[in-house]
Amino acid sequence: MTQTETTRDAPALADSKEPSSGPEGEIRVRAFAKTDVGQIREHNEDNFLVADLSKRLRGLLASNCDGTVGQHGFLFAVCDGMGGAAAGEIASQLAVDVLYEQMSAIASNSRPLSRDDLARRLVRSIEEAGQKIFHEAKLDRTRRGMGTTVTAAALMDNFLFLAQVGDSRAYILREGELVQVTRDQSLVNQLIEAGQLTEEEAETFEHNNIILQALGTSETVQVDLTFCELHGGDKLLLCSDGLSGMVRFDEIREVLRTAPDPASVCSILTERANLAGGHDNITVIVTQFEGDRLPTASAQTEALRYRKYPLPESAADPTESHQNTLADELDPGGPALSQQEGPRSLSPPVSLATPSLHPAAPAPFVPEPEPTDDGEDRIHIPGTHVPWWIVVALVLSVMATLTAMAWFLLR
Repeated sequence: MTQTETTRDAPALADSKEPSSGPEGEIRVRAFAKTDVGQIREHNEDNFLVADLSKRLRGLLASNCDGTVGQHGFLFAVCDGMGGAAAGEIASQLAVDVLYEQMSAIASNSRPLSRDDLARRLVRSIEEAGQKIFHEAKLDRTRRGMGTTVTAAALMDNFLFLAQVGDSRAYILREGELVQVTRDQSLVNQLIEAGQLTEEEAETFEHNNIILQALGTSETVQVDLTFCELHGGDKLLLCSDGLSGMVRFDEIREVLRTAPDPASVCSILTERANLAGGHDNITVIVTQFEGDRLPTASAQTEALRYRKYPLPESAADPTESHQNTLADELDPGGPALSQQEGPRSLSPPVSLATPSLHPAAPAPFVPEPEPTDDGEDRIHIPGTHVPWWIVVALVLSVMATLTAMAWFLLR
């Protein structure tokens, strides 16, 4: 299929340099972002965000970001839209826009933010984005069922907070070792963690396109909030599954190890994904962290791994305005069972994440979206509190039933 959309790179956040943060030293950031339509899709439904929250500068259209981390930190995000036609692109664009608007509001707050403030704001901003997409879809029938994944990283001093919905990913390379610091909210990952599939079997698993959560496909979403403490020389990679699904883990690690700068990493990985088939849109953000405020690799800190952040509950976020936050208007209560389904549903929804800070009432039923012919084949199942073993049992029972029917018909 002829490629109809050119690659978009991200240019510089102009004047993003700031003076040293004082006796504690500074943290310097070098980042580059790139998105590409791939070889199969007719248009690009991915979006990304690079932003200096202290300066309120957004690098969405920039090619390079090289700056010093200020009081309110930096924000990076990758969103992979779904829904067919232009709906997926609209959903992912809404997500990065709302996320930037909500997170950049912290720069108006004169007092220094705590880590809990930033983490709570990140979660609520993603919840807000999900509600915005959901309500936009209700207003326009042609957009029913649109949604997007989000993997976002917010940096404050040497703490990096990661917020996850869907199956885009975040990795960190440290001292030559690559670690995935988010978990895919997908059926195949649930089956792997339950011991029902091996990593090798997962590569050819027929239902590996099913994700368990997406922004906008239900009124509430549960954000998986994790964190890590950065070291000097660490490299952060955020990507859509157009990269992680096409380029093997070892190959990604080798490129991050050997490429001279973030721009080179983005270009090489995008090219590798396209050479492997480019079956989906490809979006990559690579950020390198340096500075004397970061501990050295030899520092005695906890090993790099997937780590949930124990965010305390709070009645109100001091950085938020009640006028611009839909979540503050919702009634308290437990997260509701969403009645919305994706184009096809094989199992009930599953919760992989920590409870939402703003649970809401049950979402109204939304009719199944009409089929599209743009090649979008990912299926979404909204997240709820149904245990993983029910998913496994239902999938196995469906497979057993189909096997029995085939045996009966062939006797």
